[in-house]
Amino acid sequence: MAEHVGVDPKTVERWITQGRSPYRRHRLAIAAYLREDEAYLWPNGLPDGQRKDAADAEVLKVYPHRSYVPPELWLQLFGRAEREIGVLVHAGVFLAENPRWSQLLRLKAASGVRARILLGDPDSQEIQRRGKEEEIGEGVAYKVREVMKLYRPLYSVPGIEFRMHRSTLHNSLYRSDDEWLVNTQVYGVSAPMAPVLHLRRVAGAELVSTYQQSFEKVWEEAVPIERPS
Repeated sequence: MAEHVGVDPKTVERWITQGRSPYRRHRLAIAAYLREDEAYLWPNGLPDGQRKDAADAEVLKVYPHRSYVPPELWLQLFGRAEREIGVLVHAGVFLAENPRWSQLLRLKAASGVRARILLGDPDSQEIQRRGKEEEIGEGVAYKVREVMKLYRPLYSVPGIEFRMHRSTLHNSLYRSDDEWLVNTQVYGVSAPMAPVLHLRRVAGAELVSTYQQSFEKVWEEAVPIERPS
């Protein structure tokens, strides 16, 4: 690390053993090298004003409803992925029904991009509760089961992983490397009518990393889907 940053090894040793915070130029170099957020490595290293500016910079656009997001943006977003695609939804019918989405997943997986898709467990209390909140009863569970059938041809494709979760879905998350679309959840409001945040990670900011931590926690607790129920 000392060689990469351009400092004496004893300096790096003091950062580690004595908890000293490096100069900001060194923090940025280390964060880039480790592919971690600066704020994650040094939670208290950024002044409040700098934290706020970085968070503001991560917000590219806010859509009042998901239906206002340009239809072409979804595939363009995932088409830019070079490392990671992630989707956390209950059903995500609008994606699963698009044949171009399945084709894109296959192409990206073949090029080495890891794709992880999280769908809700149709038999879970969380799905049942969501159906009641939206006043459609078993409608949400039905959507999930249909989406699982639509994804059947992709279950055995290397590089594409499907898991089923039982988490309370606070937000639907769509990730393409460091770029995210966050479909917020509003009580009693269906997802197409809820707001969407278009985000892009900025070094030193915490907004995107917060959603990423949420995604990873749900993924760890979810179970693999091998075949539609």
